[in-house]
This record gives sequence, C-alpha cells and structure tokens, in this order.
Amino acid sequence: MNAVTEHSEFSLPGIRCAGCIAKIEDGLARTPGITAVRVNFTTKRVAIDHRAGIGPQSLREMIGNLGFVAEPINIEAVEDSNRAESRVLLKALGVAGFAAMNIMLLSVSIWSGADGATRQMFHWLSALIAMPTVAYSGRPFFRSAWLALRHGRTNMDVPISIGVLIATALSLFETMTGGEHAYFDGAVSLIFFLLAGRYLDSAMRDRARDGADALLRQTAPGGIVLGDDQSSGWVSAGAMKPGMRLLVAAGERFAADGVVEQGESGVDRSLVTGESACVPVGIGSRVIAGTLNLVGPLTVRVTAAGPDTTIAGMARLMEAAGQGRSRYVRIADRAARYYAPAVHTLAITAFAGWMIAGAGWHQSLLIAVAVLIVTCPCALGLAVPVAQVVASGALMRRGLLVKDGSALERLAEADCVRFDKTGTLTLGRPTLIGDTIDDGWEASVALALARVSRHPLSQTLAAHLQESGVRPADIADVREIAGMGIEARCEGARVRLGKPDWAGAPVPTDEALACGFGIEGRAGHLLRFADRLRADSGDAIARLAAMGLDAVILSGDRYQAVAPVAEQLHVPAVFGMTPDDKVQAITRLGAAGRRVLMVGDGLNDGPALAAGHVSIAPSSASDVGQNAADIVFLGDSLWPVPIAVAAARRTMRIVRQNFALAIGYNILAVPLALMGLVTPLIAAIAMSTSSIIVIGNALRLTRCAR
Repeated sequence: MNAVTEHSEFSLPGIRCAGCIAKIEDGLARTPGITAVRVNFTTKRVAIDHRAGIGPQSLREMIGNLGFVAEPINIEAVEDSNRAESRVLLKALGVAGFAAMNIMLLSVSIWSGADGATRQMFHWLSALIAMPTVAYSGRPFFRSAWLALRHGRTNMDVPISIGVLIATALSLFETMTGGEHAYFDGAVSLIFFLLAGRYLDSAMRDRARDGADALLRQTAPGGIVLGDDQSSGWVSAGAMKPGMRLLVAAGERFAADGVVEQGESGVDRSLVTGESACVPVGIGSRVIAGTLNLVGPLTVRVTAAGPDTTIAGMARLMEAAGQGRSRYVRIADRAARYYAPAVHTLAITAFAGWMIAGAGWHQSLLIAVAVLIVTCPCALGLAVPVAQVVASGALMRRGLLVKDGSALERLAEADCVRFDKTGTLTLGRPTLIGDTIDDGWEASVALALARVSRHPLSQTLAAHLQESGVRPADIADVREIAGMGIEARCEGARVRLGKPDWAGAPVPTDEALACGFGIEGRAGHLLRFADRLRADSGDAIARLAAMGLDAVILSGDRYQAVAPVAEQLHVPAVFGMTPDDKVQAITRLGAAGRRVLMVGDGLNDGPALAAGHVSIAPSSASDVGQNAADIVFLGDSLWPVPIAVAAARRTMRIVRQNFALAIGYNILAVPLALMGLVTPLIAAIAMSTSSIIVIGNALRLTRCAR
C-alpha cells in the first residue's frame, strides 16, 4: 500500500543561480520521505511532495541545513518580499553608481599625473567614498556568500565577495602605506555593474509575476451573499465557499465561479476567451470569477472560490512559466555547480605562478583578484532563465500561458503536429443552423424546456432564442427522461425537447447534430446544429506546414463528422480513435524519431497530451487537458499555435546565442587575466558587461510573439 503523500510550498528569497537550484533539489531529493522537489526560479519558491507526517517546521530545517532560509507561503507577503528585493537592489545600485562616478573623477586626476601629497589626498577621498559604499551596496553579495560558506557550500557570490573585499583591502593598504596604486574604482564599479545585472534580472521576474497578479486583480474583492433566511451581507472573495448564493448586479464582476440560479443577463468573458462579445446567460449557465456581468442582476450558486477559481488556476499556470528543467538549464546547472572550485583553483594557481615568476605578492594578488572577478559566471547563469522569462511574458500578453519554461525548448524541436477535432479545431460549441422555430409561442415553450436542460444542444438553443428576444413560457411537471430528453406540460399540452423521434420530429437522414422539439397536437421541429471551426484554423495549419510541421487530425468522432473538417482544412484525418489509439499513434511517431506537438482539449485527450513531445490545449479544455498540456492558449482562434512555435524557436536561438556570448567572453577574458593584462577595474567592467549583454540579447524576445 502506498504511503500518503502531502504537498508543501515555501518561499526561497535567497536563491541566486542555477547552482542554488541544484543544491536544494539534490539535497532534498536525498532526504528520506521526500518524493519530489521542484524549485521555481522565477517565483523563488520550492514545491515539495513528501510523506505525511513531515511537518512544515521539519521541512524548513532541512532547507536551512542546505544554507537557505525558507519562509511559509503567504501570497501577499511573498509578493511584498519580491518587490522589496527589487527596491533594495535599486537603492544599492543608486548608491554604487553615485560612488563609482565620483571615484572615477578622482581617479582621472591620478591618471593625469598627480603625485605626492595630491595623489595621497585623492586616494583617501576615494577610500572615504568607497568603504561605506562597499559595505552598503555589497550587502546582497556578502550576505549570500556568508550564508553559503556557513553551510559548507559555495555559490557565485563567494568569488565575487572575495574579489571585492581583497581589492578594497589591498587598496586601503596601498593608501595607508603611501603606495602608488589603489583600486577603489574597480571594487565599486564591480559592485555597480553586478547590481545592474541583478536588478534587471529581478525586475524582469517581477514583470513576469505581474501578469499573474493582474489576472487575480480582475476578480472582484467580494460580493453580496444571500443567506438561507434571505438575509444578505458582503463577503470577501477569499471567505466565499462552494454552495453560497451570490448576488451580482449589472456592472459588477463575479467574485467566484458558479452556476446561475436566477436571472438573465449578458456576460463579457473577454478575460478568459479573448472575445469581448456579450455572451447571454440564464438559469444553469456557468459563470467565471473575474468576468463582467453586463445586463441584469443574477443570483449565482458558488461552485469554486478563492484559489480554486478558473482565474486563480490561470495565474498559477503563469507563475510556473519562469524556469523549467530543460536540457539547457541542466547544462547551466552543471557548469554553475563546478565553477566555484575551478575559479578558486585558477585564482590560487595564478597567484602561485606569478609569485614563482618573481612578480611579488602585490602584483600576484592583483592578478588573482582579477581572475576571480573576470571568471564570475553570471552571464552563464542568466543565459537560460532570462530568455525563458522574457519569452513566456511575451507569449502571455498574446494569450498563451506557458506552464514550464522547458516546454519552449521542446516546442522548438517539434517537427509534426497532431490535432484533436472537437473543441480543438472546432470550438466545441455547436451553433443552430437551418430551420428555426418561427411561431412565437412555440419558441417561448422551447426556450423554457431548453433552459432546464444541461445538454449542450439545449444550451445552444436557449442561447439562440434568448438572443432573438424570446421570453420563456410557464411550464409545469418538468422531468428529464434518461436517454430521451426533457418533458413538461404547458397550457395542458405535453411538450418535449430531445431525441427527434421521441419528440415527434422528423428523423435526420444524415449524421448531423440534431434534436427534436414537439408540442402535443402540433407538427414537431427538427433542429439542426453544427460545430464551427476555430477562427484562422486554415491559415494556422498552413503556417505550421510552412514551418515544417505536417498536421494530421486524430479524432474519436465518426467519419461523417471528421471528413468535412479534414476536407475544409486540407488535412489528413484518422477517425474513430480511442484515447489509447491516440497514445499509440504518438508513441509510434516518437519511436521513429519524430517530435510530436499534440493539440487537444478533452478528457480523452489527456493521455495523448502527456504522450506528446510537447502539448498545447485551449483554455476551454477540461481540467485534465489543461493539466496535461505544457501550454494553454486563450480565445477562439487557432493562430496562437503557430505563434507559440515561432516564439519557441526564436527563444532557443537566443539561448544558444547567450551560451555562445558567455563562453566566448570567458575564452577571451580568462587568458588575458592570467597573463596580468586585466586590472580589477577592467575585470569588473568586462564581467558585468557580459551579463548585461546576455540580458539585453534576451530582451529582444519581448516581441517574439508578434
């Protein structure tokens, strides 16, 4: 019997790089009782699956033993902490920038030939500016390095801190002993450029989180809840529970997901679908938190509130977009894991080599400091996550929610695409076609029956009649007959809506979607429906083909339902497939070396979405489909699919460029530093510039989804 597992999450404000992620994930994974660990670099959180009985305090101690402070998840507190970190970095950056400019002005005088007492005065002025600046602006690096060393590990802040402190101490020694050279400008400039790169990284992560925050802010803060005794009172959204009855006036947003119990209105669902058209709703209609009630008051029975709403789920998808365990991330992990020992060894070797060569301890120490500074792998650590964050943010603004940064890598590798039909290529929302009900009274009876049925065709009929201005008739003795439809009485006559022959309507001669409506003593009506294709389906598939992805429809529907869609889109189709058939088809393609992009939506598509190399689902998909998919797109258009593929390919190009920039910088800079041709100042500028170049290169992805 499997042990019961629990899920816990903590905030990790102290993680700085891929090495930190590897330290936490590897360290916790080796702990008995921990079954899974996942660190999200963007949100700075760790999700832990563990054996029941391991409490939050024990988990915090485990993380603490690895050298990181873990804080319980409190959404508002975490958001404030994230923003506070950016503010601290910005203040430190401002102080370092002001100090660097002033020390540089003093250094210009020294470089221009000042000597004797004048040189000493400028050195002391530089020291008076540099010492408090290093102490204040260097805190983010010193604190991180000390925490790592205290727990017997290293990170990229250790060599940075050592380099800054040695350069500052050596400069102070030179100043006190009347030496000719001091490197206060190098130490302060190093801190300034490092802070610039770290602030840009933090600001971009804040911006990625802002998308999720903006979604959550769309929901109402609360609403009027009706009691069983018809009393009413305002309840905050977080305090709402399923089963409560919520009164929503026209012009208000829904504070929770629910089902309409009373009233008729129109709803703006653009937040979810991307379409701003007014969608009619009535009794039995589902409404979503954050959408806007436009027309009349509604009484809604709450089905999901707080973190369980559709909007909250979408926000969680966005939050997960920042960092994935892709092949490129694993490369950066391994590089970051081994770099600190290698850098320290290289610096010690440089010091020893120059001492043996007779350079003296002063010159040898300066060269070792330059090596420490110039080899800091900030650019390498930023190469993957910064590109993923920027690309995910750009896609989010186009209505594509990337659940995992590694999905972009896998999507870029896709070479074929397989589509489900219903709900994917089509909207999954049948529309009424052909003959309608012309008689006003009959139409009102049909609306009354359709409103009390949960069948999709009935809901479509109800929406159509409401849009036409029809008012429901009074019906009595309503009952639902399984497999047949809805039956009631109206003005003494029996009325039915459901299976055509049962309702007294003509039986369809083809495979079209249809239902019957009949009134006792009158001729029945055969109501025909069709499922419309998503907007831009043909253009989207043509674009995918131009990108080298051949498309095929894998559908569980009958030939008669699939063939017209395949013919209209000029795409091959396989029909009558079971969920297992779809999985086997995708598995065979994978075994043949193909990288399958699976696009589907339904419960039966969950296994196929999971089997694909990468998967995409529409926001209308079932919970199973959305959970199995790597990317979710909003709206009724299929165009987001080729947009995502193009963005993913460009993201991987940027990632490869970032790796090339980071590696090329080290190939060029390290030999120069070892040869003594790089001062600490030049090393600081070069190393920090490489990080800024990587970030600037990734920022080109802000338009990758256009």
